[in-house]
Amino acid sequence: MTDILQTAVDVIDGNQLHSLIENFKDTGKRWSVKVGFDPTSPDIHLGHTVLLNQLKIFQEHGATVDLIIGDFTATIGDPTGKNETRKIISKEEVIRNSETYTSQVFKILDPDFTNVHFNSKWLDELGTVGLLQLSSLQSVSRMLERNDFENRFKNNQTISISEFIYPLLQGFDSVHLESDVEIGGTDQQFNLLMGRQLQKSFDKKQQSVITFPILEGLDGVQKMSKSLNNYIGVNEEPNQMFAKVMSISDELMWKWFQLLSFQDIKTMKSLHPKDAKASLAFEITERFHGTENADNAQHEFINIFNNHN
Repeated sequence: MTDILQTAVDVIDGNQLHSLIENFKDTGKRWSVKVGFDPTSPDIHLGHTVLLNQLKIFQEHGATVDLIIGDFTATIGDPTGKNETRKIISKEEVIRNSETYTSQVFKILDPDFTNVHFNSKWLDELGTVGLLQLSSLQSVSRMLERNDFENRFKNNQTISISEFIYPLLQGFDSVHLESDVEIGGTDQQFNLLMGRQLQKSFDKKQQSVITFPILEGLDGVQKMSKSLNNYIGVNEEPNQMFAKVMSISDELMWKWFQLLSFQDIKTMKSLHPKDAKASLAFEITERFHGTENADNAQHEFINIFNNHN
């Protein structure tokens, strides 16, 4: 199983994951893995594909992906990693942003083994009474164990009640779907573990939790994010995608190889860094735009580079 989880950081209840995979091999019974994206912007970028690539591998080992488009939770805003309360996003904006999500994720995932869910379907039905009951299952002190909440509390920075609610709602998604496994970035560990805790509170089987590294953006410093304009969207034009990959530092390139590439890194490290980076740029561009477009983008980049030298 180590080959399946090469880039994982934390694996909680890995024995269960192993059993699910082995049972699929023996019986053909598929298992469920959950991942969620809040449509706070219309673009899925390479940072998201770290998880999507892993989900594709899981599908090959018996997983059916429960893809949560957080149209309800996006209106609250995930406070993870934030040092201030997030601006509330309107329902209309969420709907507009989510319109292209399915087509983007199916550039990687197998649609035959993917179920797309909008979590407003069950969270709208939860109602005030249900939300109060859910809130009673966790304490303020437990919420303040989360690093970003703890730091903001110590620094007398505002924490809205809705931000405490967010992890509960994400966790309730796991209760509703009875998820076997949930994956996310390392910054999501608190929220993922909340799913396990709530499943236990509702007398459900607890999900395994797996976290993966955060992909730094083009600047090599900050997490890839549209708001920071350091991202590459999966729908970006091929020439632009190729050129953006070529613009990253050599140091960052190897992190991207680890998290985004299916090529052998040892082989790539035997090449000149410029050639290795070109191979990475070609691979990523080809993945989303096909071989012909990747070829054209590479030739365009070489022509422009040669003209500037």
